[in-house]
Amino acid sequence: MTNFLPQAPQVSSSVDPAPLIEVREAAVSLGAHTIWRDVRLSIQAGEFIAILGPNGAGKSTLLKAILGLVPLSQGSITVFGQPARRGNAAIGYVPQRRHFDADVHVRGRSVVRLGLDGGRWGLPLPFVARAQARAAALRVQQAIDLVGATAYADRPIGELSGGEQQRLLIAQALVTQPRILALDEPLDNLDLRHQQAVATVIRRISREMHTSVLLVTHDINPLLAAVDRVIYVVHGQVAVGTPAEVITTETLSRLYGTPVEVLHASDGRIVVVGQQEMEEGHHG
Repeated sequence: MTNFLPQAPQVSSSVDPAPLIEVREAAVSLGAHTIWRDVRLSIQAGEFIAILGPNGAGKSTLLKAILGLVPLSQGSITVFGQPARRGNAAIGYVPQRRHFDADVHVRGRSVVRLGLDGGRWGLPLPFVARAQARAAALRVQQAIDLVGATAYADRPIGELSGGEQQRLLIAQALVTQPRILALDEPLDNLDLRHQQAVATVIRRISREMHTSVLLVTHDINPLLAAVDRVIYVVHGQVAVGTPAEVITTETLSRLYGTPVEVLHASDGRIVVVGQQEMEEGHHG
């Protein structure tokens, strides 16, 4: 499989590289209601981080704040050392719940190509156009190869399964060669097999391309073997750490303000038992 990003520069183990994303004392409010507050977070290149929490807790809001799509009410977020801003070309973004119906006949390859051409205007000179087309076709194919979608990339995307569509949407986000990949509920409405397959693809992208991954999800179980850290958002508070540090009876009881029990099933899954609001379960 061909990697289409340059290898990450080697950094001396004695030097701690600057984080790609730095969140300092950040808060977001909607009117008088605080979505979350006092968020402190540093994200390094190549980290795979899952953003967890119950429905309506502000997971997607946190992701969008990092993307510069939601303004802060206090604090700051910097990305690559600069204030977070909308439309940063170094960030690939897959929004929530994108799905193509069966009557959509656009080829999967063309959907990936939109990641390069979606915002382009005007007509280049013919010889420039030919060179650009060859380079673009190569980058599209490399992105398709990376997510393992070559076998069905030339089929109409409406005919593909949810997992196959999701791989092509991830390829669309990757075709610009981003340093950060942001995904909002990419495993939603997929069966367990496709969830695990997509999670494996994302993990490989993080490792091979040294890309930082931020993934919003309500179920950590398909990602347990893949993620480095989790960000748990609930009741306006945020906890950050490894799954073993954050998804514990003590930590979740503190965040929810009520007794919550974390159980480990024999198959390795994490099950959280507690409040009614957790019934839709973000842990399976």
